[in-house]
Amino acid sequence: MDAQLNDVPNPSWLGTPIDARTLFAAEQAALMATLSSLAPADWDKEAVPGWTVRDLAAHVLGDFYGRLARDRDGHQGGPGFAPGETLEAFIHRINQEWVDAHRRVSPAALTDTLDLIGGQVARFFEAADLGSPSLGVSWAGVDPAPMWLDSARDFTEFWTHRQQIRHAIGQDTDPDPRFLSVVLDTFMRALPHTLREVTAPVGTQIRVRISGPAGGSWTVTAIGDHWSLAEPDAERPAAVVGLDAETAWRLCTRGIQPDTALARARIDGDRELAEATCQIVSIVY
Repeated sequence: MDAQLNDVPNPSWLGTPIDARTLFAAEQAALMATLSSLAPADWDKEAVPGWTVRDLAAHVLGDFYGRLARDRDGHQGGPGFAPGETLEAFIHRINQEWVDAHRRVSPAALTDTLDLIGGQVARFFEAADLGSPSLGVSWAGVDPAPMWLDSARDFTEFWTHRQQIRHAIGQDTDPDPRFLSVVLDTFMRALPHTLREVTAPVGTQIRVRISGPAGGSWTVTAIGDHWSLAEPDAERPAAVVGLDAETAWRLCTRGIQPDTALARARIDGDRELAEATCQIVSIVY
C-alpha cells in the first residue's frame, strides 16, 4: 500500500494546489460536537450500509491512528496484501477488521479517544509540507501524490464521515462553505482520471459548474493522451455539467449513482461527454 516516496511529484494536470491545513482543527471540533450530542440510541443507527454510527466512529479513529503511525512516527507495521488482493479489496478488508475489533469499545471511550488522537492529527496536518511526496491518491491517478492532495483527500474523508453520522441521526449536510468548498474542490481533482479512457480532439473542454456558496467551476481539457485541469478556459466548452453542491458531493462519494446525478444535472453540449464526467468517483470505491 505504501507508495515509493523518493521523488517529489509534480502532477501539474491536477491544477492549483489546495491548502486544507488550517481546516483540520475546525473539522475535528465539529466532529466532536456531533458525537457529544448523540443520544445512546443514536450510536446504533445505520450510518452507511453495514456500519452503525459507532462503527463509523471507530473507522475514523483507525484513519487517525494510521496517519500518525505512518507519517508522523514512521511505523512500518500493520497488515499486508493477501495474494492477488486489489487495493480496493485490501482497504475494505482491513477497515472491516478494525471496525469488528472495536465493537467491544463503548461510545464514551471512542469519543474520548477520538478527541485525543484527532487533535494530534490536526496538529500533524497543520505542520505538513504541502510540496512533499506522500501516499498515492488512486482516484486521482497519482502515486506518489503531493502532500497537498493527500492531506486534502483526508480532509474530505473526515468531512464525509461526519455528514454520514449527521444524516444517520436526521440532520442535514453541514452547509458551512469553509469546509464544503474545499471538499468539492478536492473531489473535482478526480476529473482527469475519470476521463482517462475518453478520447477527444486536443483542446476539447468539459466544464463542471457547482452552484451555491461552496460551489465553483472546473474545466478539464484534453491534451494529447490525457486530460488536465491546468489549461486556461476556452470560450465554448464542448459540454457543461451543472450540479448543485449536495448532488455533487454525494455523487463523488457514491451516496447517489451517476444516473441520479444526471437526472438532476443541467447539461449543455455533448451528452456523451457529460455522462462520462458524471462517472466521477473521489473515494476508493
